[in-house]
Amino acid sequence: MRRRVFLSRTAGMTGAAALGLAGCGSGAASGEPGRITVMAASYGKTVGSPIVDRWHEFVAAFQKEHPDVRIDLELVPIEKIDRTLAERAAAGREPDIAQSYVFADYAEAGRLYSADDLFSLSAQADFLTSFARAGEINFTEYGIPFLASTPRLFYHTGHFARAGLSGPPTSWAELRSAAQALKAVGVAVPYGLQFGPEAAEDEALAWMLGTGGGYGGQAGYDFTKEANAEALLWVKEQLVAPGLAGHDPATFSRTPAYAAFLKGEVGMMLAHPVLIEAADQAKVAYANADFPMKDGGAAPPVGLSDWLMAFKRNGHRRECAAFLNFLYSERATTQFARGQGTLPVTVSGSEALRAQPAGRALRPFIDQMPRAEFHPVGRATWPKVRDTLRQRIGAAVKPGGNPRALLKTLQTTAEAAEAARPQDTAQ
Repeated sequence: MRRRVFLSRTAGMTGAAALGLAGCGSGAASGEPGRITVMAASYGKTVGSPIVDRWHEFVAAFQKEHPDVRIDLELVPIEKIDRTLAERAAAGREPDIAQSYVFADYAEAGRLYSADDLFSLSAQADFLTSFARAGEINFTEYGIPFLASTPRLFYHTGHFARAGLSGPPTSWAELRSAAQALKAVGVAVPYGLQFGPEAAEDEALAWMLGTGGGYGGQAGYDFTKEANAEALLWVKEQLVAPGLAGHDPATFSRTPAYAAFLKGEVGMMLAHPVLIEAADQAKVAYANADFPMKDGGAAPPVGLSDWLMAFKRNGHRRECAAFLNFLYSERATTQFARGQGTLPVTVSGSEALRAQPAGRALRPFIDQMPRAEFHPVGRATWPKVRDTLRQRIGAAVKPGGNPRALLKTLQTTAEAAEAARPQDTAQ
């Protein structure tokens, strides 16, 4: 949760609140026709206008065009959004539309409308394929991507110039050489390896994708593939052991990493477009580039997204569909992405933002989105597996650590969690 709090504070994610919970019940008595609740994540006061103001503006615009649908907007602090949704669902009071970092549990329980229930075929076709597929359970989309992002390799151009580096690394060998040069000119953390507990799963996946690895997907988890071991062993031996990744990557998380980059203490690191505005405000000389494959070329980027879902409980499919189709219109998606450090998840929204002068800095991020690879968010067991990864991966790449043993532990944890799940899923 802390990663979102940090991003909102540093980069002014003014309109990027997420749409939330509202009851969709099973009987007419439990829901009022024409009236739905949307629970949005509140990020508090930001550099720009507060998110709450933008959401009220958006809801007002929707209701002007749809006077027959009443929206009750509920704002929940971002650090409480998942827990609040889980509590509501457990009590049988889940909302009509909800934002969360997870959706698989609710989809497997048959509590969600599918995208087929909510969007026309043409509207579904407008979603970026990589993000839409990440929201699928058994090849049916239930998680609707929102507040999307993909990271790139940010680097201090001033530090690079002092170190005699002419440009960003295009392979891991070049990345190591650049880190050595940065260390030689006194950069405290040549490469900001974020293996701390905040979002280590993102950093780790980026390195694994660079060797052709990954966590697995619809078919199941696959942590023990050799490409994953190759990636973690390289990080351990080539970055951590020679002191090129800071004092202790196991405690270096996204929030302190971003802050350190803005102070000039980190030479290069993976970061999301939300860092752009913060770096501009801090007057940091920086650029960004593709994260490289081990042997050269651009690695597939890590895809991240919050998820919207529409619950069935109150039977408000028509109202949910009207609101969501308004939200994902080209006008709305570009409005929410502009200046937020987040990216549209639709083709039309991406093209519109890319064409705007204000969207110039986001173009490299937008262009790489179709290639994005995701965590296995479509598996209800992923949060448990993710927590194990966060707790242990930092130690695995420290002196005396064992990356292969970690990968075996992750696979065992995943298989045990999967075996404990009910076998029937949402139809």
